Amino acid sequence: MRSLGLLIPVLALLIPIVAIVMRHWRAVKLRELDLLARQAADAGGDATTRLARLEERVRVLETIVTDPARRLAHEIDRLKDPQDGGA
Repeated sequence: MRSLGLLIPVLALLIPIVAIVMRHWRAVKLRELDLLARQAADAGGDATTRLARLEERVRVLETIVTDPARRLAHEIDRLKDPQDGGA
């Protein structure tokens, strides 16, 4: 019976301590989820930017590949010789 008398005050102190620890743990987990969501959103934005750049590069390559050979040769020669108005 004496051990039961000691157990009741220990439980009375332990229950609020556990509640405080669990509330803090939950807040930390919610912050972690928020951080992960922000990182995912940032990664999605980066992926969108990269995709747009890749699409532009593919458009340029398609133009080069489908361009008539004579025009392409002229552009290459113009780039080789800067005196003809090239870079």
